[in-house]
Amino acid sequence: MWYIVKMQSINPATEKIIKQYPAHDFIQITKHIAQLKSNFDIWRKTSFAERAAVFINIANILEQNKQQYAGLITAEMGKLNVAAIAEIEKCIWVCNYYAENAAEMLASKIIQSNSDKSYISFEPLGIILGIMPWNFPFWQAFRYIVPTLMAGNVTLLKHASNVSGCAIAIAEIFNQANSNILKTILFPGNKIDQVISHSAIAAVTLTGSVAAGKSIAAAAGANIKKTVLELGGNDPYLILADADIKLAAKTCTTSRLNNSGQVC
Repeated sequence: MWYIVKMQSINPATEKIIKQYPAHDFIQITKHIAQLKSNFDIWRKTSFAERAAVFINIANILEQNKQQYAGLITAEMGKLNVAAIAEIEKCIWVCNYYAENAAEMLASKIIQSNSDKSYISFEPLGIILGIMPWNFPFWQAFRYIVPTLMAGNVTLLKHASNVSGCAIAIAEIFNQANSNILKTILFPGNKIDQVISHSAIAAVTLTGSVAAGKSIAAAAGANIKKTVLELGGNDPYLILADADIKLAAKTCTTSRLNNSGQVC
């Protein structure tokens, strides 16, 4: 039986435990998946206008509770409040952006062929498992959730263990919006392959390390499931002979120490 007693959120500034959360076991996760599967059959048939209305509502909830969510981000992840506010504002933007543009992006496209009619059609896959990192606890989740759900899918969110409060808050936001298209699970990442192998999980997306990406890709590949992986790395920083050295140094420092030093 795969179950751990508690998952902890610890304030990185004080090193004090903010809260402990009971992890989900497989029975609870299976129930979430069953609910999502049932809800997918309804959600996939909704119009883009109906989906857009949900995300406009969610954007309003984020706006109305901006400081509350920013405070939670700062407490669990450690970034400055001004950066946490900016993160919530970016989530509001992404909700409104896809509410406005998803229908055009996903419209069927006629293509030339020898047949009477040929076209490309974008169809939802089903339940998408999202495995997200802790450095942007709201933004990293919303940047995959919104386009995924606007395309007619539903999602199971498995967030980083140290930002469980943010993960629960995101689920509560969707509940407030009267939406049954997202479920959050609190679960250790080293056992996530057992969730991936569930027959109702259609695809997986991960933002994380190269090592985590290899593991997720292997588990998804073994079950012939689609994946989208955004993995970590460092780009070279090239300073040419004619550069403004002071400006280059300032830019490099700002870039590296952005988000309290926790940039990708």
